[in-house]
Amino acid sequence: MKTTLVTVTAFLFAMPAFANSQVVVTRAGSQPSAAGPAENFTGAVRVDDRFKGSGGARISGATVTFEPGARTAWHTHPLGQTLIVTAGIGLVQHEDGPVQEIRPGDTVWIPAGVKHWHGASAAVGMSHIAFSEALDGKTVEWMEKVSDEQYGR
Repeated sequence: MKTTLVTVTAFLFAMPAFANSQVVVTRAGSQPSAAGPAENFTGAVRVDDRFKGSGGARISGATVTFEPGARTAWHTHPLGQTLIVTAGIGLVQHEDGPVQEIRPGDTVWIPAGVKHWHGASAAVGMSHIAFSEALDGKTVEWMEKVSDEQYGR
């Protein structure tokens, strides 16, 4: 029986056609962390557990951890973005709007095309899970960095 199970398992994983019809589990810690690119972030930012839909699925996302004072640059998403805060204290702002504090358990919805930024508070880091959908293969449009003045207001 062991040989048969091993043979069937090897067959399933060897056949790319089966990949689209199987449940795929990506184990925590099985992918390396990546630093948030300096052109899109200010401060120390770590991106983990990245995922991307396959086939017709357009959703993608990651867990993003911001050290105190770290933040994204201004950006938009063609189909919007959802953030679920998992730890710490964060900040989010849309263009010409107030800076809002966000905490664990908060869910943030940013509508399509709305210019915004998000990150940690000045004193406490923050982690969130971010989800967005691709339109024509693109999930984000990065813009200028958030100035210290903008961040501090």
